[in-house]
Parts: sequence; C-alpha cells; structure tokens
Amino acid sequence: MTKTDDLGAWWRTSIIDMEPGRIAIRGTPIEELIGTVSFPQMIWLMTRGDLPESAQAQLLEAALVAGVDHGPQAPSIAAARMAATCGLGLNNVMATGVNMLGDVHGGAGEQCAELLFDISARVDCGADPEKAVADVLSAWRDTHGKIIPGFGHRFHKPVDPRAPRLMALVRDAAQAGTVSGRFAEIGEAVQTRIGADRGAPIAMNIDGATAVIFCELGFPPPLARGLFCLSRSVGILSHGWEQMQQGGRNKGPMPPGYLPHYDAPDEDA
Repeated sequence: MTKTDDLGAWWRTSIIDMEPGRIAIRGTPIEELIGTVSFPQMIWLMTRGDLPESAQAQLLEAALVAGVDHGPQAPSIAAARMAATCGLGLNNVMATGVNMLGDVHGGAGEQCAELLFDISARVDCGADPEKAVADVLSAWRDTHGKIIPGFGHRFHKPVDPRAPRLMALVRDAAQAGTVSGRFAEIGEAVQTRIGADRGAPIAMNIDGATAVIFCELGFPPPLARGLFCLSRSVGILSHGWEQMQQGGRNKGPMPPGYLPHYDAPDEDA
C-alpha cells in the first residue's frame, strides 16, 4: 500500500461518497434526495443505511416532534438560555444545551429502550413474560435504585400529555402492520408492574413512549439518546434565539435578588 493509499484509508465510511463535484449519501446522489425525502427519512437513511417506508418515517417524526421542548425549567434549555446571556454565538448556545443531555436529563429514553430490549430477549429465550418484566425491573433497581426510566414525571401528574398520543399512534401503526406492537405491549406491561409494586398507578412519560417507538422501529438504544438530542436541539435553538432577542447579560439560574444558601461552618465541630 502506498502512502497515498494509506492516507485515503485513514477514515472509512459507508455513509457518504464525496469528491469534487459529487456527493452521494448511502449510494444516492444528494441532488436526488433533495426535495424528495423528508428530514426524518434522511435521519433514517444516515443512521440505518436505507430509506424507511412513509409510515415508518411518520412514526419516527411523531417521536421527534414530541420531544422538542419542555421549557426553561429543563436543564438543557436553561443552560442554553444562560449561555446566550454570556455572549456566546448560537452554535455555542446549542452545544451548551445539548451537552446537558446526560444520563439523568436526556438519557432515560436510551435506558428505557435497554430495558425493553432486555425483556424482549428474555421472552424470546422462553421466559414467562410477566417474570421477565419482574426480573428486569428487579435487576435495574438493584443496580440503579427505585426510579425506572420512562415512567412517572416530576411535573406531569397523573399523565404526561405526550405519552398517550404517541402510544395511540404506535397502536395504529401496529394495526396497519407498520410495526409489530411488541414493544408497546412490553412497555405497558412494565407500566402495570411498576404500578402494582408501588401500590398506585404510574404514567408512562415521554421517554418511555419514545423508547417504545424507537424499539418498534428497530433503533438500538444508544440511538434513542441521539435521536432525542436531535429533537431537543430544536427547542434549544428556539430558546437560545429567543433569549438573544430579549437581551440580558450574565443571567444565572436565579434572579440577582436571590442568593444560594450558605452552609456556615459548624462552630461546635
């Protein structure tokens, strides 16, 4: 192999074939994609390697629409707005918000998808469905604590208004043969089991409902988080831009008249 060949092989990709005057995405010239495929279809093509059916793309789009925003009380949005008041450019503002999407805020969809896939795999191996749900939830609680990702919400009680609509769309898609409906059933079984364990009903939240959709569509759990980041980026962009129009300098998490509580040293210690 020549040094030139070695240089060309430094990065390897099956996503794009690009050279002067040519851009092809997954083998299709970009000019044939422009104006003929939707943005959700393009996301699918980029991450999966093929184009989805229209009904699949519509279900993906519904999940993306549902997660775009949750207001300035969401850490990702609050961080973006604070970044805007620090004089950062819009791209930096967006990066600040997206970088807030971690395991606790933004990662529940991925974690819920892992749970759903784990239950599905156990059932495929012959486990009783109810036992599979109970065992997976028990294992999760032993490792991570009592909160099960995808269920319950600190603001929306008793119902997260986004979840029922998304689950209705999944049921419609299953009836039409677009998806199997398997993960919707697993998600609802998890919801029922959590309610039984705590002695009170619990609602599925946005993370649980979108996890069901991503699993139904065949996206691996890590992509569930990536897709949520794409979705929430729209809200981050909007809030960052709005804050720039409103102005303000160095706006922290609390108005200037409020200061953090000071924990004074214990004099008796």
